[in-house]
Amino acid sequence: MLFLIVAVILLAFVLGSVAYLPWPLTLALSVVIVVWLSVFTVRERRRRSAAGRS
Repeated sequence: MLFLIVAVILLAFVLGSVAYLPWPLTLALSVVIVVWLSVFTVRERRRRSAAGRS
């Protein structure tokens, strides 16, 4: 859960700084955050499905 909170804070930081950062850097940071959230989602789904089988 902490990872999710940090990711949302980073996303807010990136979106708030869009006016100051060049577009390629903004897009790169956004892609990093999306990948991070995707990995978190996959891990959580695997953990919950494994817990449901037990």
